[in-house]
Amino acid sequence: MGLFDKLVGWLGLKKEVNVLCLGLDNSGKTTIINHLKPTNAQAQDIVPTIGFSIEKFKTSSLSFTVFDMSGQGRYRNLWEHYYKEGQAIIFVIDSADKLRMVVAKEELDTLLNHPDIKHRRIPILFFANKMDVRDALSSVKVSQLLCLENIKDKPWHICATDALKGEGLQEGVDWLQDQIKTMRT
Repeated sequence: MGLFDKLVGWLGLKKEVNVLCLGLDNSGKTTIINHLKPTNAQAQDIVPTIGFSIEKFKTSSLSFTVFDMSGQGRYRNLWEHYYKEGQAIIFVIDSADKLRMVVAKEELDTLLNHPDIKHRRIPILFFANKMDVRDALSSVKVSQLLCLENIKDKPWHICATDALKGEGLQEGVDWLQDQIKTMRT
């Protein structure tokens, strides 16, 4: 840690934020989080998350602690235990998995209607992932299928991403960082 980083820490300018990374299994959550970590901390092999894992990455002004939650059906009920601590949500959608888009919408609706989320103005970043897959739906189509336009009480943004190459991730993180900074001022 350099002198500047220490100074920023002492002055309290570098804020820590807890982010929940949610979405169905095999949507690319862990791959996205891995790509956001510093190069020397990235895992070479990504395996499905069982339960959850905690990862960290930093931007210029924020330190993110990400709760990478398993999207397997039997683990989704654990998500709600972390809602109170979450200050932002990253919701990852497999844009190529048209068959489970309805399930993703159901999980999103359940999330948005949960008492710990419903009345909070918590920013939600949607990653329409796997844009590299043939016949993947566009981020506009994913937005329509998930009825994102109905989310009126929370700031949200959707980015088309390819987690394997890291495409679209920085745009989303920049948006999320701006939202969090705006909410704190």
